[in-house]
Amino acid sequence: MRCDYYEAESCRSCTHLEQPYAEQLTGKEQHCRHLLREHAGITWLPPVASAESGFRNKAKMVVAGTSAEPTVGILDATGRGVDLRECGLHTPAVRAALPALARFVTTADLTPYDVPARRGELKHLLLTESPDGELMLRVVLRSTEAVSRIRKHLAGLVAEVPALRVVSVNVLPEHRAVLEGEREIVLTEQAALPMRLGDVELLLRPRSFFQTNTPVAQALYRQAREWVDEVAPTTVWDLYCGVGGFALHLAAPDRDVVGIELSAEAVESAEVARSRAGLERVRFVAQDATAFALAADDAPDLVVVNPPRRGIGERLAAWLDASTVRHVVYSSCNAVSLARDLAAMPSLRPVRARVLDMFPHTGHYEVAVLLERA
Repeated sequence: MRCDYYEAESCRSCTHLEQPYAEQLTGKEQHCRHLLREHAGITWLPPVASAESGFRNKAKMVVAGTSAEPTVGILDATGRGVDLRECGLHTPAVRAALPALARFVTTADLTPYDVPARRGELKHLLLTESPDGELMLRVVLRSTEAVSRIRKHLAGLVAEVPALRVVSVNVLPEHRAVLEGEREIVLTEQAALPMRLGDVELLLRPRSFFQTNTPVAQALYRQAREWVDEVAPTTVWDLYCGVGGFALHLAAPDRDVVGIELSAEAVESAEVARSRAGLERVRFVAQDATAFALAADDAPDLVVVNPPRRGIGERLAAWLDASTVRHVVYSSCNAVSLARDLAAMPSLRPVRARVLDMFPHTGHYEVAVLLERA
């Protein structure tokens, strides 16, 4: 992929952009194989490639400059805005919407937050596209001062970007290097974005997580479903389940599935999706994954774990290692923490693995591993 921003050195986020994509993919699998080299006998399935451009379903844009001339992109080392609204990573629909969002900043007179000076209101614009081409916009503000102006001009924005379905304001009053705060104000009648992945529909609320690369996410869920159906468990836990991606894909008439997620908002979305699909043997619980496992009276046949980059940690790894769980499907966005967790579970042997490239042109990737009790 050729990128004017990269060549002008205004954005170097895609650190591997100069490397041919086939070499990137090979390098990621080699990196993962090296980290898991202590585990003999793993069958490595062919890596899942991504499109080289137009794959990113999320735009996480810092807003800087002035309300009359905003920049929508990132900040440079001095805290000045660098406009990246033509970034080729984003899907065509996301990319097409960004100029309209920049105009909306001017129309609604939203003063961008000046990071060095610590003044202003508008911090970020967070835009997500569903597989059906519908959009969710989150406007991250320092306070609620501008909410009335956003409401006033929202109809005009929707007329210009008719794919917008969910619009919210997130309030982040603190001066911190984070994307969002704790308070969310939904401004549209629709509060969740349907995410249709084949025969499964997920629901994404503003503060819930969804993978950034939809086709590769679909491949990840398909792979997990194939492995789980092959070993045919009757009871499954999906730990760190988010909005229920794995749990809803693994539902079957003869299988009880429980999804565990700390975010009550994500669990609420998952429950609505479960109800709509009529899946009576699937349920979701808002609880810490490790605490749920350690307090359980019985262990399931199979556990899916999809933790954040830090991994599952010593306590959950020790519980899984000592439990009667026969199989684990581990989906990891950080093979370093994955390797550490596998070393802490010697009773569970990795037998299959597959690299899935969620993040082209960077050193990051997803890897799915099937473990069986030795």
